[in-house]
Amino acid sequence: MHRVVALTFGLFLASGFLDAQSKPNFTGDWKMNLIKSDFGAAPAPDTMTRKIVHAEPALTIDEEQATPIGPQRTTRKYVTDGTESTFEAGGAPVRTSAKWDGTALVAVTTVDVVGLTYNDRMTLSADGKTLTSVVKLTTPQGPIDVTVVFEKQ
Repeated sequence: MHRVVALTFGLFLASGFLDAQSKPNFTGDWKMNLIKSDFGAAPAPDTMTRKIVHAEPALTIDEEQATPIGPQRTTRKYVTDGTESTFEAGGAPVRTSAKWDGTALVAVTTVDVVGLTYNDRMTLSADGKTLTSVVKLTTPQGPIDVTVVFEKQ
């Protein structure tokens, strides 16, 4: 009986360890590879970088884009356990949440006053050098699908 309990406890601990290992860490400085990215009907920025600080369960993404209308900067903060948090950007309330779907992190940002939802499914390559964001934008003008491929710097 003790052997069964010990084995069960050991499997429980191992499964928790393996689960923690299966969640990638997105920390790093990332630069968009425009050739590998697909902006669909949306205009592509000239450049895009992300600085990510990921200390599970906290995740902060500082993003900069060079666009035809000028530079765009955003900071998004998430808790990866699905907890919703709020902050203000440009005077508008912003809601964020993030949760794991296997090894993918699904981060959702919503700005209700402008009818915008930004659903970002992030995955990391096996070698940790490529971050892929499959983004579904919901806007008042309709949905936009974008895939942005970033390379670690």
